[in-house]
Amino acid sequence: MDTHKQLNIGLFGFGVVGEGLYKVLQQTPSLKASIVKVCIKNPGKKRDAPAALFTTEKDDLLNDTNINVIVEVIDDADAAFVIVKTALLNGKHVVSASKKMLAEHLPEILDLQKQTGLSVLYEAAACASIPVIRNLEEYYDNDLLHAIKAIVNGSTNFILTRMFEDKLSFADALILAQQLGFAESNPKLDVEGFDAVNKLSILLNHAYGIVEHPDNLLFNGIQNIQLSDALVAKEKNFEVKLVAQAKKLKNGRVATFVLPQFVKQDDPLSFVKNEYNGAVIESGFADKQFFYGKGAGSFPTASAVLSDLSALRYNYRYEYKKLYHHQPHQLSNEYFVKVYVSFDDWKFIPREKFEWIEEWHADAERKYLVAVINVNYLQEATWWKDNNTSLILMPDPIIEDMDIIKLKKRSLELAGII
Repeated sequence: MDTHKQLNIGLFGFGVVGEGLYKVLQQTPSLKASIVKVCIKNPGKKRDAPAALFTTEKDDLLNDTNINVIVEVIDDADAAFVIVKTALLNGKHVVSASKKMLAEHLPEILDLQKQTGLSVLYEAAACASIPVIRNLEEYYDNDLLHAIKAIVNGSTNFILTRMFEDKLSFADALILAQQLGFAESNPKLDVEGFDAVNKLSILLNHAYGIVEHPDNLLFNGIQNIQLSDALVAKEKNFEVKLVAQAKKLKNGRVATFVLPQFVKQDDPLSFVKNEYNGAVIESGFADKQFFYGKGAGSFPTASAVLSDLSALRYNYRYEYKKLYHHQPHQLSNEYFVKVYVSFDDWKFIPREKFEWIEEWHADAERKYLVAVINVNYLQEATWWKDNNTSLILMPDPIIEDMDIIKLKKRSLELAGII
């Protein structure tokens, strides 16, 4: 695309993000980008833009030869993929914010970009205003990326912050999040971890060249976390966060998951409060780098879309370097994790699955333990999500070398408890 060429945009969706982009573009004339047409579902809804801008016919945008960029910010993942595919086959670049669509259709989108030579950019799909995708793609273009851990969902982070700081129950914190517009009326995608694992799936590709459907990744949300868990965290000088994580193991493979986690007070992620997002990237020689910013909302998300539009001016496209130019990494389940588990009744807890139990508290109505377990036992079962059971990872939860750990083992087995 010629850097002096006008970007003529066909926009799908005029909700929070779409309207934000419309307003931001009006304030950035230097970009030489304007919205030609907007496709919407509900024509009767009042909108703060000229009526002539809107249509309900997607082909009005996809078949318009004057439009050279499609921006797609809709909620329907299947419809979004049809839009993206058609746009590319019709010779148009694409900017998208649809993490579910990208995570579920990444192999097809990679093939379409190869086939057409066109760009699909999606910085807004993970962490909104934080340029984490571009940094993983460009700055860490080597084998020195050791780990990434991130808070990628603002709704769950807001709920956990209020549980921790205001001692609210999960239910009350969720209602507050909905009242303030940080959680949807149907919050399942956020609170049960689906949104976060979609984002992790996207980040894995740019971090390690791993293309994996989110259904195959280990994840859970915060729906089972109790106020008592937040109080235990406070006692131990931890905070509870929903963390998306990927770490390179000694065997060269990658451990990855989205799970609630205890975070130490000196961990950069402990400073990420309310609806904000944060990412810590750990690499060889550079140690840890911390990215922080608003992870949702009209203007923060629109700013990421704007940055992608700007990048199209100089013919930018993701090269997918870790996938195409390096040997892509592979995922591993050959590791153990240290977990905190709280529960109502011992009968639902498969004690025989734990390598050992370090702490065990059964005097209160709500019981809990701290133990080490093979990650395969979490992949294969649901006991840790069922029957009001709450599982939270301990800080630095991944354990690789069981032989060394076993020498230090402090098992309650010896005490005859299990």
